[in-house]
Amino acid sequence: MHRIALTLLLTWSASALAATETEVDAETGLSTWQTETDGIQVRLTQISPDQARAFYQARGFSAEAAERYVAECVFMTVVRNIGQAPIEHRLADWRYLLPQQPPRAIRSKAQWEGLWKQAGVAEPARIAFNWAQFPATQSFAPGDWNQGMTSYGVPRGGRFDLRFVWRSGGKTLSGTLEQVQCADDAS
Repeated sequence: MHRIALTLLLTWSASALAATETEVDAETGLSTWQTETDGIQVRLTQISPDQARAFYQARGFSAEAAERYVAECVFMTVVRNIGQAPIEHRLADWRYLLPQQPPRAIRSKAQWEGLWKQAGVAEPARIAFNWAQFPATQSFAPGDWNQGMTSYGVPRGGRFDLRFVWRSGGKTLSGTLEQVQCADDAS
């Protein structure tokens, strides 16, 4: 019994101590937040409004449709399995937290697809959008990684925490990236 309690305490303590590292790219001025815990590494890198706008207009989005996405707080999201066991994630389980507000779910690819259809975005542009987004679900063998865009309903320059969730070894685990900041228009 004491051994189980000690193991749980040590597991919790290791997760609780996982720090969010932040770095700023000297050339672009864009920031990255990263943490590693329990066999997973999660990284968010700011995508400036101009970068998001150019990316989607180059893929067939009208200026108006691109602005709809640019109104969100957009990040390049990278997940790596840095552990020894397979991991699985479901983006629907992730939440972002704003001060004094309930946790919010990340807008899904299906929700974006509905918005794009309603806005009359052409199918090739919608396919390009879908491919650029972070996968809704994925399994990662040790050493595997993937990247894609995620977006958050946070004002320019606003801060939030991201609580990410994954499964490994039959357990549901979670971690947090703290004080992530949206790129502002000057980035």
